[in-house]
Amino acid sequence: MYESMAAQARNAVEELIDAAGMKAGQLLVVGCSSSEVIGKRIGTCSSEEAAAALFGGLYPPLGERGVFLAAQCCEHLNRALIVEREAAERYGLEIVNAVPRPKAGGSFAAAAYAAFTDPVAVETIRAHAGMDIGSTLIGMHLRPVAVPLRLSVTQIGEAPLVCARTRPKYIGGERAHYRGDWA
Repeated sequence: MYESMAAQARNAVEELIDAAGMKAGQLLVVGCSSSEVIGKRIGTCSSEEAAAALFGGLYPPLGERGVFLAAQCCEHLNRALIVEREAAERYGLEIVNAVPRPKAGGSFAAAAYAAFTDPVAVETIRAHAGMDIGSTLIGMHLRPVAVPLRLSVTQIGEAPLVCARTRPKYIGGERAHYRGDWA
């Protein structure tokens, strides 16, 4: 069961990275309800095993492409994010003092914290793309113009999967000209 979840996560993140045109050094926010993944209601049955499987599927492809993972915590930590210190420093993110646990921050964020080289918590980011596994509401951590992406992977385990990329705002009105590669 967990092997198939890890494979679904890997397939989804690889497809998302390609569809979003992500580049090395960019940020991908992932919100994940391990409860939803195992078929339970969000916040009711945190699963460290499911979270570890999903992290194990997501993290290697991100590392291979140099994309930073931002693991969103649950509402018990006000949806703070766990990132590598390198990402926090690169983007000038304010570090806060919090360590996620399975029932206070979420199993996925706790798995990221345990696996990262130098993990820190930050309150907010403006990610280049996002992956929402189980309706965790990641929108507050995306850049202002989010564009939904339809992937071939529509769920991971029992949880619905929603993904987005971002693009720069179009400004200037009817006489303005725009680059076509950000459509």
